[in-house]
Amino acid sequence: MAPINRLLLTIYALFSLYSSATGQPYIGVNYGQVADNLPPPDATVRLLQSTTISKVRLYGADPAIIKALAGTNISIVIGAANGEIPTLAADPAAASSWVAANVLPYIPASSISVVSVGNEVLTLGDASLASQLLPAMQNLHSALSSSAPSVKISTVNTMAVLAQSEPPSSGAFHSDIATALKGILNFLSETGSPFMINPYPYFAYRSDPRPETLAFCLFQPNSGRFDGGSKINYMNMFDAQVDAVRAALDSSGFPAVDIVVAETGWPYKGDDGEVGASVDNAKAFNGGLVAHLRSMAGTPKMPGRPVETYLFALYDEDLKPGPTSERSFGLFHPDLTMTYDAGLARSSSSSTPTPAISPSSGSKGKKATKGWCVPRDGATDAELQANLDYVCGAAGLDCRPIQPGGACYLPNTVRSHAAYAMNFLYQTSGRNPWNCDFRQSATLTSSNPSYEGCVYPGSQ
Repeated sequence: MAPINRLLLTIYALFSLYSSATGQPYIGVNYGQVADNLPPPDATVRLLQSTTISKVRLYGADPAIIKALAGTNISIVIGAANGEIPTLAADPAAASSWVAANVLPYIPASSISVVSVGNEVLTLGDASLASQLLPAMQNLHSALSSSAPSVKISTVNTMAVLAQSEPPSSGAFHSDIATALKGILNFLSETGSPFMINPYPYFAYRSDPRPETLAFCLFQPNSGRFDGGSKINYMNMFDAQVDAVRAALDSSGFPAVDIVVAETGWPYKGDDGEVGASVDNAKAFNGGLVAHLRSMAGTPKMPGRPVETYLFALYDEDLKPGPTSERSFGLFHPDLTMTYDAGLARSSSSSTPTPAISPSSGSKGKKATKGWCVPRDGATDAELQANLDYVCGAAGLDCRPIQPGGACYLPNTVRSHAAYAMNFLYQTSGRNPWNCDFRQSATLTSSNPSYEGCVYPGSQ
């Protein structure tokens, strides 16, 4: 390895270890306040500091919360409400006043990174409001340009801005919002601001509640979905949805505009008819997503770096109307306890819970087997990546040895990392034959796969 490559690897490993110990710069959370039972802002800040969350998105610009986050290095997205857009669009002085009231008093002590103008405006069906969105964004940008040029201006969109999203390579924006969107995309490109989008695999599953769709949405082992256009076999819905947005941006002529996932999540409770809303599914989705982001794999169209992602939501919002699921996305209760463990607590990365693995049909009665579980010859990278995501995500095992700086990180290949992870699950789940199946992509071996400083579980 060339000296410069060794240096870069060392720097990257140190950065990864540091971010793991403090916070991950790509993991954020939405902090909604449509509730009457939320803890005070200072208690919430202490909660956030006990996690690896490094970003918070507010739907407004609550001064108490912004002040409480001062000095924490937690970056903040603040929002200008839909109802404020007409005034901000019509009057540059109003935009300057908004910035003077909601941004300038708090920076640089509080790290405000983005002002999100409106929420899901382009898909509300209000053409007048949509036409005022870009002028409002431009006026706020002008107001910030001299006093806080590092603060970006964007707006948040639903996946409904896409006319086509499946397969991902066919992603395209709706023609009926093309005029408004074209101007906004030009603005984002010129100012280096991100395109903010809300992909929800939960809603995709709700409209297609098959077991294979659930596995695809929850980062669990599955056969994937092949995109004939890109020749990519997608192994999870999150990557597929984000890459559909990427394809739409690229085909519109904006390949340099970055994507930020402003919201995504899964409800842990719902009404009787709300399929898929459960604690187990919410834990699998959010835990799998956090592990997927930490893997640094990125998406097939944007490999090698995680997408900045804001989980929905920090707390339940008990005053929201609608079905039970609307009030049941909270990662934490108002008493600051976890609703379930999504792998966000600083201490959770060191725990290694034993996953509950059920034997497959016909496997009962077989005795636990010694040896090691490794990829089968012919197993594809897509199959092995799905196994890797499952073990390090939904199964909750400690995969730090195959992360940058870990003893088994090199060689940095999907097959090598998956071999370590699959064997880890096999060894900690009872070493039964069915624990080394992985949809027939794994096999048992009596040859110890350990090498140099990388010791596979079961070798001692």
